[in-house]
Order: sequence, then structure tokens, then C-alpha cells
Amino acid sequence: MEKLTMRVEAIENGTVLDHIPAGQGLNILRHFHLDDGGNRVTVGFNLTSKNGGRKDLIKIENIGFNDEEAARIALFAPEVTVNVIEDFKVVKKINPRLPETVTGIFSCPNSNCASHGEPVTAMFDVKTVCGTPKLKCYYCEKTYPMEWMMQNAG
Repeated sequence: MEKLTMRVEAIENGTVLDHIPAGQGLNILRHFHLDDGGNRVTVGFNLTSKNGGRKDLIKIENIGFNDEEAARIALFAPEVTVNVIEDFKVVKKINPRLPETVTGIFSCPNSNCASHGEPVTAMFDVKTVCGTPKLKCYYCEKTYPMEWMMQNAG
């Protein structure tokens, strides 16, 4: 049987987000509004990874990310590689670290938290406990697993 290969058009300038855990690509698109700007976006879901697992991949034309934005993406994809593309070539690879704090991405699940009834934006401190990212609300000080926050983010 002949093996078929599909190719995706290269982008001249922009960013490729690689090594996104399978299933997180859509969350990243949604939370960072990557498909709202009129730029060409190519998304691959459940692609075969070199390590034998599965991954998602996002290519965004004419969009770049600073270190802070890349760190926020790492919340959804801790092993993400942010590839900066210029003139059809990878000119820089960024392996972002988790940010120390997160503002405006998640809402606090605690309905009694001040972030729900006051004119403040939800803010969390990011901590790693036994290798697992956890978010501690700045206002009510309750801690939530990162995985739970992603599944219940609105």
C-alpha cells in the first residue's frame, strides 16, 4: 500500500506553535483569539509526534509572541516550542517557562471569591507541586490544579 503524505503550505512570516498536547490546540486558539485577526491560521489536531505520541500544531501567519505571551501559552502546553518564522525559515525557537502569575485567562471557581462581585480581574499565582502546575487565587487563596482549570475555563 502506498503511503500518502499531505503537506501544509509554509508561512513566510509568523509563528508555529509545536508540541502542543493533543486536544489543547483548540483551547489555545480560543483563549488567545488566534483566529480572530484575519491572518491565515493552520491547525493540526492529533498529529503523530516523533516521540510516538500525539500532538496538536498551530501555524499563524504574521503574528509573533513576546516572552510573556509565550509563557501564557505554556499554561496550556508546558512542552510547547514557539518557532519564529521569517522569510520561510525558523529564525528562533522559544521554549517558554510557566509564568509566575496569570491574569485574565481563568475565572476563579470559588463563587464566594472577591473576583466575582468586585471590579477586579481574576489573578492567580502559578506554583508547581510535585511536577504538576497549580493555580492559587490571589483573592480567596484557594488552589486549583491547572488541568481542572483548563477543562472548566469559560
